[in-house]
Amino acid sequence: MRWPLIRFMPREFHIDFVRLSPFAAVVSALLLLGSIGSFVVQGLNFGIDFRGGTLLEVQTPGPAPLAALRAALPAAGAHDGQVQGFGTATPNAAMIRFRTEGASPDAQIAAVEAKLKAKFPEIQFKPASVVGPKVSGELMTSGFLALGIALILMLGYIWFRFQLQFGLGAVVAVFHDVALTLGLLSVTQIEFSMTSIAALLTVIGYSMNEKVITFDRLRENLRKYKTTPLRDVINKSENERLSRTLITGTTAILALAGAFFLGGPVLFPLVSTMVFGIFIGTYSSVYVALPIILLWGVKRNDDPAVPLKPANVRP
Repeated sequence: MRWPLIRFMPREFHIDFVRLSPFAAVVSALLLLGSIGSFVVQGLNFGIDFRGGTLLEVQTPGPAPLAALRAALPAAGAHDGQVQGFGTATPNAAMIRFRTEGASPDAQIAAVEAKLKAKFPEIQFKPASVVGPKVSGELMTSGFLALGIALILMLGYIWFRFQLQFGLGAVVAVFHDVALTLGLLSVTQIEFSMTSIAALLTVIGYSMNEKVITFDRLRENLRKYKTTPLRDVINKSENERLSRTLITGTTAILALAGAFFLGGPVLFPLVSTMVFGIFIGTYSSVYVALPIILLWGVKRNDDPAVPLKPANVRP
């Protein structure tokens, strides 16, 4: 059974995407400048993973009151506190993270434990572990190194599968997506942690998938219309792909909507980053990657695609 709203979607669109490219270039440039300006002025709101802090494991007689613990952390003196359960296997255990400052973290940890003990008399604490600035610096370096390696590998993949200009367009577009996503995190001051690195890698994967699908349709039409101007082939390819893009993007947004509205502060940084990445990844496929190909040009001397014969047809 088909989704009934799909029948109202046009089978074919007639949008001149290329004509809007100069305006989109101005918008992208302004957004990139705004992202860079936000980095310079206030930077990212690094979490405990990157700034250092304390990990405190607690146990309660019954299921751990995660919401009550989270609400009690500011009054207990735990800066940038986070509370996370261990899952269904050990529902009575929780991990508390908070930032410790100064030269005597032990005193701060003891004060936090005392105030939590006063509010939750039956709570038990295990020895705390402190994440120092050296470890957090290594995590930051490793996280951004993972992003760089992902971009380089994707450039090689697109270059191998298509042409060099396709790979360059894809990498520039993905870099555009990552820069604007980091700009969003900087402007909104959403906490940036290792979870944010995972969200950025997910954004890169989704964005690159959009580029591959875009390039695949463009390459197919370039083989069909060998004498048609590249501008017209790009418009035709995107109009043919638009219904698929709308359905895929809407499905991804709906899948994340529940976690976005009901996931609470723990999931909000991850989900908000992914939602923004889906929007910006779809936009950059049309108005960053394809204009680079239009400016560079493509080779159009490939042999036309040969249709496959059905399995039950013999020569």
